[in-house]
Amino acid sequence: MPFVELETSLPAERLPPGLTLSLCATAADILDKPVKRVNVTVRSGLAMVLSGSTEPCAQLIVSSIGVVGTAEQNKEHSARFFDFLTAQLGLSPERIVIRFFPLEPWQIGKNKTVMTFL
Repeated sequence: MPFVELETSLPAERLPPGLTLSLCATAADILDKPVKRVNVTVRSGLAMVLSGSTEPCAQLIVSSIGVVGTAEQNKEHSARFFDFLTAQLGLSPERIVIRFFPLEPWQIGKNKTVMTFL
């Protein structure tokens, strides 16, 4: 059950239509998870500083069980997410950062229990 959060200083009107659904489908493909399991949040118009600059930027946070736990996995995921984000947001790779967080099944609550028991 991946959680993908895109935060950007770009105003909402500069984001492409359907970005949330496109990011969901792309994350599902990259992480090899069903689309119905992927959760996406997009926050725009944020006050952000990246590398000491307030120029337009974005941060992607990817949390998931079992698919973001190694450097090798994240190197491959990173390249593919950067391709998507640079194309969709019109930002250079230097203005984007990605953070990966591995999750354990007991850390995600769903249907009055945790994923461990589902």
